[in-house]
Amino acid sequence: MPSSATQPPAPIGQPANATAGTTYTITELAREFDITPRAIRFYEDQGLLSPDRVGAGGRQRLYSGRERTRLKLTLRGKRLGLTLNEIREILDLYESPRDTVPQLERFLASLAQHRQALERQMEDLQAQLAEIDQHERQCRALLAAAAPEHEGAAGA
Repeated sequence: MPSSATQPPAPIGQPANATAGTTYTITELAREFDITPRAIRFYEDQGLLSPDRVGAGGRQRLYSGRERTRLKLTLRGKRLGLTLNEIREILDLYESPRDTVPQLERFLASLAQHRQALERQMEDLQAQLAEIDQHERQCRALLAAAAPEHEGAAGA
């Protein structure tokens, strides 16, 4: 649950302050996105998030709507297979002035690279599956040929 009035995250292309005023604790974000607080701290260490520090000695992290959006986009990027560096570049473009063209172009380029990598992996997997199919057919043929001999030996 957000610590103040609930507002949806700013979609790509909208100002990052579209959710200004809403704050979240690390526990709230971890629960919402089904990740551990440690994962959120890791993304912070990697420069993907920069929460405000409050409380005694600045020990408590307080995440704005902007940081929530960055976390959501980070997790989406990870699901798409982007590296943390690629995600950081895209997020940094997202933070730039309202011109989203560079962000979208970079995102499309990253998606194209990952599509090619996944297609290569899929080709490799299909080749491996075809090889497994061939070995299975050979094993079944050998078993079928050996079955009469095996039954004769077992009956003796």
